[in-house]
Amino acid sequence: MLQKEPSQRQLRVAQEVKRVITSVLEKGNLRSEEIRQSLITVTEVRVSPDLKYVTVYIMTLNGKNLGLVLEMLTAEKGVFKKEIATKLRLRYTPDITFRADDTFAEVDRIEKLLKHPKVARDLQKSEE
Repeated sequence: MLQKEPSQRQLRVAQEVKRVITSVLEKGNLRSEEIRQSLITVTEVRVSPDLKYVTVYIMTLNGKNLGLVLEMLTAEKGVFKKEIATKLRLRYTPDITFRADDTFAEVDRIEKLLKHPKVARDLQKSEE
């Protein structure tokens, strides 16, 4: 199934939500000690077309405690929703879902495939 490209509004809202979430994480106004001690990177934010749902993709340093951090962020999502509601002027405060960003693992997998001897041999043949 083909996915439609996000609209300009979705992209702008996603960027603002990302800014607000990273601001909350930087301030450290969260109850969870695991979140405050983890180095969390918000890699991407996707907003649904109706702007009611937000998916936040995160990564921790070296993937350390990623599952635990995701659980803690989900438990603290009320804090993030409150900040979004006060900082952004949206009709609805979007529901937030936190997910692990697996693009780095996918890049590593593709790199390993490309370095495999059989693939490298085939790539050399196509260049000749």
